[in-house]
Amino acid sequence: MKVKSILPISALFLSQIYFAQETPKKETDDKEKQIEAVTITKTKKAVEQKADRTIYDFSEQPHLNSGNTLEGLQKIPGLVVSEVAGMVYQGKALDVYMDGRPLNIYSTQLTAYLEGLPANSIEKIEIITQPGAEFPATSGGAIINIVTSRNAKSYLSATYAGGYRFSNYEHFRSKFNNSLTLNSKNKWFGWQLNVGQSYNESETRSTIDEISRLYNDNYNRNQYLRSAFTFDVGQDRLLLNYNLTFGSSDRYVDGYSLFEGKESTSKDKTDQSNTRNEITATYQKNFDDKNKKLEFKGSYTNFNNNFGQASQDVSPLPSEMKNVLNNGSNQNVYNFRVDYSQPIKVLDEGKISLGAYYDQLELTAENFNVENLDYKSKTTAFYSEASATKGKMDLVLGLRGEYYNINGTSLNPDNGNYDNLRSFEKFKLFPNASVQYNIIPKIASFNINYNKKITLPNVANLNPNNNRYSNDNIDYSGNPNLQPTIFDNFEIKLTALNYAFIGYNFTNAKNQVVQKVSRTGDVISQTSDNIGRMKTHNFNIGFPIPLAVFNTPFKEIMKMDMNPDKVSFIFLYGAYQLQQIDEVIDPKGYWTYNVTGQFILPLSVKFIANYTYLTKGNSDFFYPNKSFYNTLNLSLSKKFNNDRMTLTLFANDVFNTNETNLRTINTIPNVFIRNKNDTRNFGLSFNYKIPTKNKLAKESPNLLNQEKKEETSTL
Repeated sequence: MKVKSILPISALFLSQIYFAQETPKKETDDKEKQIEAVTITKTKKAVEQKADRTIYDFSEQPHLNSGNTLEGLQKIPGLVVSEVAGMVYQGKALDVYMDGRPLNIYSTQLTAYLEGLPANSIEKIEIITQPGAEFPATSGGAIINIVTSRNAKSYLSATYAGGYRFSNYEHFRSKFNNSLTLNSKNKWFGWQLNVGQSYNESETRSTIDEISRLYNDNYNRNQYLRSAFTFDVGQDRLLLNYNLTFGSSDRYVDGYSLFEGKESTSKDKTDQSNTRNEITATYQKNFDDKNKKLEFKGSYTNFNNNFGQASQDVSPLPSEMKNVLNNGSNQNVYNFRVDYSQPIKVLDEGKISLGAYYDQLELTAENFNVENLDYKSKTTAFYSEASATKGKMDLVLGLRGEYYNINGTSLNPDNGNYDNLRSFEKFKLFPNASVQYNIIPKIASFNINYNKKITLPNVANLNPNNNRYSNDNIDYSGNPNLQPTIFDNFEIKLTALNYAFIGYNFTNAKNQVVQKVSRTGDVISQTSDNIGRMKTHNFNIGFPIPLAVFNTPFKEIMKMDMNPDKVSFIFLYGAYQLQQIDEVIDPKGYWTYNVTGQFILPLSVKFIANYTYLTKGNSDFFYPNKSFYNTLNLSLSKKFNNDRMTLTLFANDVFNTNETNLRTINTIPNVFIRNKNDTRNFGLSFNYKIPTKNKLAKESPNLLNQEKKEETSTL
């Protein structure tokens, strides 16, 4: 078959995917009918493109839901996760949400949290690249929403998920997780409970300018409980959610240090523990017109974190173990929101949405039981957004107003006095607009988006205390005087049947917060700072190719079932990103390449290979000596017992090529940093859905995620 046939056959493949996954509408009778032995199966889309977001299904994708959540996220094309760059998707920094609510944890704490969350407890990942007026303006450039919920059933059911992995570098290390989900629904109320735990042994080798070399032996533990209850109040509904997470980690460090010409070695230990409590109440008003919505939601979140380090000199002279760091922080977040929407008669059809929002964050930090930061942030907001359709054109126009009041005090270590932080008290307007032209309705579309957003400094960057390992050479600290960042985001995108796309986005950020690393003598310092402006350009493209085009006549392809879960194909993704910073004279862009192949083997065994490679190019003030990300992941999966049970064997970073190896470009001399984790690991995951005798059970509304109905586009 000629290569020129690939494009039309790929288009056929896309159209077959679309029609295979569409759920036909069914007429319902007023009376319930008894139907015997009928099973209705709805195929989930692995990837779904919408006007403002991209949705990745985790629940049915073994190569994503094996291992922990962080590993699954790193396999998504265009998503980069690192402690240096944070979480970035197609050039946009992501604000991390879970089940529709901000996590409000960052940096190493966020990495540890995602490593402790099993990927098989994730339902789907929503990357909202164009958050409209309904979303907080503080969402910044984009949002990643991690949906952990399950759908409740009209009967008691249970799902068990477990996994085991191991790595074998100098030592054999085990990593495992277990979780159990219970669901029940009757005519009065419904409830849902998800409990689980994870354990992770790992190692890290770090080198900084050859004056500090560290070997880290890490032990991470995580336990969590997520619960939801729903009650019918007349025709309305009340939902209550309570989530609890415990996390702890111990790190044993063999250290080498060269300081002022003297060499020394040490044995150190760090211990970190955190607790997260979250309570949410939602009241939903029911209307005869199902397109109308009135919802009240209030929530409270507490996040408590403690970090300590003890050090012992081994050479040149042994010493006793002594505490060198003892830091803690406590964060309380209160918020309340009300959302209302209804259809309006404008053009062919339309909708208007209105709402108000209040958020208050209180952060205190202490060092050896002495409080050295008291930070308060209050946000009051309102929004209005209208959408309309005219022929093949969909239009959205929104405006959000937010008032900020940020203040606090921090302890000045030089004089022992408490200084006032740089306050931020301002009212700002944030417009958003979107135009989508449906070239072929439900087949191909072209859209243009614009929004203005803001990001408040996160608590990890504000905290003046060091919450990481340090020695004579290494000093980490936050900056309590950071100012908010203002974003102007533009995007154009052409999409065909959810899987093929080509797009360009541009972000202009004022007062961008970046990490800065510098060296003075033998001391390496890292802190956060604002820079005047950063412009980010990102071009990306993705396209699937069914393997049948290479060995099957076109007439035979026309007869084939192109359900993406049943055929072999390759998905190609590429992106180019360029950051322009005033302080960087000659910025270098970098390419991201991703190839994901799905191969259906005999006995319906599915083999998936995922390879990602990033070329060299600057990210903020860092330039890689080697690729920022370079890894090959493999998985074999098989479903049993009428698809109730799934077994997956997997290997991550098969060639052990993934590492952080970079230099700083903001100061002279440059600082060279290298971190190598035990990213190569092997394991298996297991998922079993206990069957039910009730074949007529209907899915009830999702209990653990009652934010905006994400399946319905605003266009």
